[in-house]
Amino acid sequence: MRLFVARKHKHEEHANHEAWAIPYGDLVTLLLALFVVMYAVSSVNEGKFRVLSDALSVAFGGPPKSLRPVQFGNNKSRGSDNDQKMSVLPAPAIDQSLGGILRDMHTPRTLPGSLKTMIPQHDVNSSGNTGYSEGARSLKRIAVEVQAAMAGLIKQGLVVVRPGSNWLEVEIKTDILYSSGSAEISHGAVSTLDKLSGILKPFPNVIRIEGHTDNVPINTRVFPSNWELSAARAASVVHLFMQRGVEPTRMSVEGLGEYRPIGDNKTALGRDQNRRVVLVILSGPDDRHAADFKAMTGALDQEEVESPVESIDTASAAEAVGTTGALTP
Repeated sequence: MRLFVARKHKHEEHANHEAWAIPYGDLVTLLLALFVVMYAVSSVNEGKFRVLSDALSVAFGGPPKSLRPVQFGNNKSRGSDNDQKMSVLPAPAIDQSLGGILRDMHTPRTLPGSLKTMIPQHDVNSSGNTGYSEGARSLKRIAVEVQAAMAGLIKQGLVVVRPGSNWLEVEIKTDILYSSGSAEISHGAVSTLDKLSGILKPFPNVIRIEGHTDNVPINTRVFPSNWELSAARAASVVHLFMQRGVEPTRMSVEGLGEYRPIGDNKTALGRDQNRRVVLVILSGPDDRHAADFKAMTGALDQEEVESPVESIDTASAAEAVGTTGALTP
């Protein structure tokens, strides 16, 4: 006897024609997010937009405060009582009006007199640099007097005078100022610093006192590193100058440690050169940080006191007027 088993017929799977909808929806969502982000980070140059808007408003016959619909044919706009007449502004009038606006934009605008008095007017010397002629003249006198007073120490190489265009450096070797690892001025060095303070006292020049060391490490309770030692040595000179009557507002202290060497720290001679205190005397009474006064060639007076309104390109403005049309309500 044979047994017949009926086979199950599998139904053919139908193709899912809507499978594209899911990735398409993801793509649309990503694009939407991208456009939202782009819109959020976009910015408009308000100055140029305002200038262009004013130019177009004046060219079209006046500065409208709100948007008004332009009427075409015989239809009335809703809410209006009178028919709005269309008028065509002649091309020469447009050119004349726009030209006057653009010339106006390039005309320097000056600040009121009350504001000008609030902005300090700097003395500009003949070279064009914003310096202080009085400070420059006193700097030359200081250089002459220091070289005369320190002539003996200069010959011994214990004091070095380096004149610059807008500064004067007086370098003093710390071997004559301090004992090793100390920031207390030695008795023999007091007379030298007294002479310098007497020379500097009558003048208004700013003085920056810099302390420098060699690379020999120090680690004491008072001076954990050469930073503290160099700063303390410079500060001791400032204190002595203050006691001798030098105006404290003219002085500042910088401790530079071992990081501005002028000699080779591998040799005893180089280390001796690096242990020094430098008086940087500046010609400008307001510059406490830059030794070289280069910059600022009158730009403050020309660009800030008389700053022109931000301009737009003439061709771009004319093109904008041409593409927008010459119709005015």
